[in-house]
Amino acid sequence: MEANKQTRSLLSDLQKRSWLRLLRTDNVGPSSFRSLINRYGSADAALEALPELAAHGGREKVQLPSWNEIDAELEVAERIRARFVAIGEPDYPPLLARIDNPPPLIAIKGRSELLQTPACAIVGARNASITGVKFAQKLARELAGAGMLIVSGLARGIDTAAHRGSLDIGTVAVLAGGLDQPYPPENRPLYEEIAEKGVVLSEMPLGWSPRALDFPRRNRIVAGICYGLTVVEAAERSGSLISARLANEMGRLVFAVPGFPLDPRAGGTNRLIKEGATLVTKAEDIIEAISPLIGRVVEIPAAEEPDDLSSVPPPDDNERTLVVDALGITPVLIDDLIRHTGLQPSQVALVLLELDLAGRIERHSGGFVSLLPEV
Repeated sequence: MEANKQTRSLLSDLQKRSWLRLLRTDNVGPSSFRSLINRYGSADAALEALPELAAHGGREKVQLPSWNEIDAELEVAERIRARFVAIGEPDYPPLLARIDNPPPLIAIKGRSELLQTPACAIVGARNASITGVKFAQKLARELAGAGMLIVSGLARGIDTAAHRGSLDIGTVAVLAGGLDQPYPPENRPLYEEIAEKGVVLSEMPLGWSPRALDFPRRNRIVAGICYGLTVVEAAERSGSLISARLANEMGRLVFAVPGFPLDPRAGGTNRLIKEGATLVTKAEDIIEAISPLIGRVVEIPAAEEPDDLSSVPPPDDNERTLVVDALGITPVLIDDLIRHTGLQPSQVALVLLELDLAGRIERHSGGFVSLLPEV
């Protein structure tokens, strides 16, 4: 049973400083950190023992970060109005504490009280289609309106849509790099909005630029915070499928939105459904599955008209790629395509004309258009 919030311990500033130094030491991850604390009783005692332990393991010298380096990181955190939360402290996400090898310390910025709210993750393709973005945004808005915290990874496409749909109610962005290094750069304004209205968090050092291998680590936190994880559009080889696998291994519910079989962005989600993921076509599908786990019934408020989608206009040399990436096998309104890309109607019309002449699109009645499946 989860410890009562009042009984959960708080580390002193000095203890947290020592924890941070131990965590920032080479080859000390969540698992070895826990082993060291369990064996030596404190981070300070573990730090003293590290050189001898490393020597016994065959390493001549272990490089400990200096106290000046640790203090510099703490100063950056203070400057950006972030703070470190340790496992066992009241603001630490309760479900995250229950996964295998949870991060001992996370840096957070924003409304930390939201982390105690039952959460659901929404993830998916970076090169998402218009229909995928619209559905993810609508799903996030309705789930947040029903009292759920929406968690995602701040990536382009589906992640961005999930954050925007839930921004005014409650959303969490989990970063693959340091809390001061949001990625991708074009989502910096969204990051700032989430830090103001929701929560951004990371286990990585401040100043750390994300590498490819850091994103699966990020995905484990996204899955770990939540009761369930929903995948909206994912190719067969997709980072979102890693998130789904991690969620399944943690005992979390896995949801998937079906897609047209010939659309590559539906390959991963359709396979998840074949393998047992819960098929989702509306927010109620998720609510019905999660409600028994959180011990209360949540209801979706009356639907409101969704806001128009808009994007920052891309560089001119990327206009064609932007339009093609937004299209899929499922027909979409040309007006939605214009709103989604942020391009001028004449620009979109010209790109569609080029695709039409190349035999790559099909026009439908009512102003809809779709990509033709590749033969």
